[in-house]
Amino acid sequence: MPTWNSRGLRGSSLEEMINHSIELYRKSGLALVQKVPTPITPVKIDKATRHITLAYFEQKSTVDYIGVVQGIPICFDAKECAKDSFSLQNIHSHQIEFMQEFEKQNGVAFFILLFSSCNQLYYLSVEELTFFLTRAQSGGRKSFRKEELKHDFFFSERKGLMVPFLEMINKDLSDREEASKIK
Repeated sequence: MPTWNSRGLRGSSLEEMINHSIELYRKSGLALVQKVPTPITPVKIDKATRHITLAYFEQKSTVDYIGVVQGIPICFDAKECAKDSFSLQNIHSHQIEFMQEFEKQNGVAFFILLFSSCNQLYYLSVEELTFFLTRAQSGGRKSFRKEELKHDFFFSERKGLMVPFLEMINKDLSDREEASKIK
């Protein structure tokens, strides 16, 4: 599994890396994706600096990003974990419900996970997440380990593109098509 070492992930937040990739995809005409703002209500504002110092969330956020890739609607959320296992508590039921409904409308929903301990990015489909959730609901682990994940859905570094998620969407769609032929 490839890792990002001296370049790539170091010194950049996951969101910054995704935003950089989104901008490159937009400029090349491959995708139009936006960061979804989380609506807040300011409670206190510092009059001198005009900065919000206290606020509350108006509603639960569903996903971090939403857009379209060559006619295919996509939505995804970015998550980070410091260990080689990811707790399912980090994904909220309202997010899962939204993403499942999104896929019922022929969209593609997924998570981009950053395992910061080893600087690896992973594309987690809703289908794969559902497997881990079902296992947890049946009394199994309430998390999943990095080594349980599909090896070919770890991101490979691309020159100039920090998070090449379009390649993973393409692979995901190809795998879905193959699976539907088998049924």
